[in-house]
Amino acid sequence: MKVLVLYAMETASDRKKVLVISYYWPPCGGIGVLRNLKFVKYLREFGWEPVVYTVENPSYPFLDYNNEKEIPEGIEIIKGKIWEPLQLFKKISGRKKTDPLQNITATTSSKKSWIDNLGIWIRGNFFIPDARASWIKPSVKLLSEYLKSHPVDAILTDGPPHTNTVIGMRLSQKFNIPWLADFQDPWTQVDYYKLMNIGRSADKKHKSLEQEAFKTAKKITIASPSWKHDIEQIGAKNVDVIYYGYDESDFKDFQKKTTNYFKIFHAGLLGNDRNLSCLFEVIREILEERPELKEIIRIDFAGEVDYTNKEAVKINQLEKITTFHGMIPRKEVIAHYETSSLLLLPVNQAENAQGRIPGKLFECMRTYTPILVFGPDNGDVKQIVESKKLGISVEYQAEKKQQKQYILSLIDKHLKNIPLLESSDIREFSNFELTKKLAGYLDQIVSNHAS
Repeated sequence: MKVLVLYAMETASDRKKVLVISYYWPPCGGIGVLRNLKFVKYLREFGWEPVVYTVENPSYPFLDYNNEKEIPEGIEIIKGKIWEPLQLFKKISGRKKTDPLQNITATTSSKKSWIDNLGIWIRGNFFIPDARASWIKPSVKLLSEYLKSHPVDAILTDGPPHTNTVIGMRLSQKFNIPWLADFQDPWTQVDYYKLMNIGRSADKKHKSLEQEAFKTAKKITIASPSWKHDIEQIGAKNVDVIYYGYDESDFKDFQKKTTNYFKIFHAGLLGNDRNLSCLFEVIREILEERPELKEIIRIDFAGEVDYTNKEAVKINQLEKITTFHGMIPRKEVIAHYETSSLLLLPVNQAENAQGRIPGKLFECMRTYTPILVFGPDNGDVKQIVESKKLGISVEYQAEKKQQKQYILSLIDKHLKNIPLLESSDIREFSNFELTKKLAGYLDQIVSNHAS
């Protein structure tokens, strides 16, 4: 283990320091890395100097070097080595080193093998709180040495992986530093927790650590109102919501482009818990009723797509109008938004889906492109999208008539060159405003700690 200080420079003396602990950091790609990256990008605007601790030798599912441009000039970055089992699992399961390995409880190329099921069981029962657990002790040791000569005013962690959460908790306990625990997803209430075949002993350890985190953190933030309520029900205190948000600077050159095609677009993981067979049936019916639209409608997917969704495309004979782009850089995703007429936002089907707000929702909103949400009728996403009049939300395998009417209404507007949406004020969801909120919470816990 060693400390690497990158882009180091003298910080402004009037800024308070916050140690930001995050496994996901550029050049990591995907949506999950952006939450902390955007916080770090804007914290200086509100009187806080971030010091980032991240991993030196990560196993990221996807790389996007464009994210490195978001790192503020001159911040201090500390890196620590990790041993994690992902590459070993890939080798045993026959995957290539370069194959993206996202949540194997949600997506596979076929039915899960016994190796996949064994891997899920081992992950849930022996790697607590998660597959990066071996990073906890060496990180606490490394950062303990650092903090002895480089004091900070607060600690901010990003979970999952909740390895970050535990590292921050241990340092807060050891050095009596106020800690803000940010949750992108819940811990034991996350949708995939019950899919990991966690035994009684391991479940007890997970929940004990979670409760210890709730008691130690001076402030907890989480990504949705429903999840705020959920974790409060199991003992979390002083909890507030900070959404994922969007960054206005990512859209400085964004411009909607008129095309002859009506493009339906989805970016991100499309697992078997986000099965869009109902939508594919609706599109097939539309093409049967109006065959001239075969020359107009296009369906594009960027990201990992489960085989069940690919099979549904084939069953509904939509291969000729459907393109699977695979994993692409976020810059290319935003370029797709420019030529899209309808954006898909499927919320994974799970017990806590009411609170699931995909991070890409806010970028989709910023494009001012109609959004078709698939999710629970009482979901947080439905409330946000429909209150801003940016789309509709329907439940899976239901409301086919509503889907068809909505899609056809948009196609008719497209053919007549009528704007598909009116603009809506969504500035409250900008990363700048959300970081301002975060900085206010950091100010609070530091002030309360001093008094």
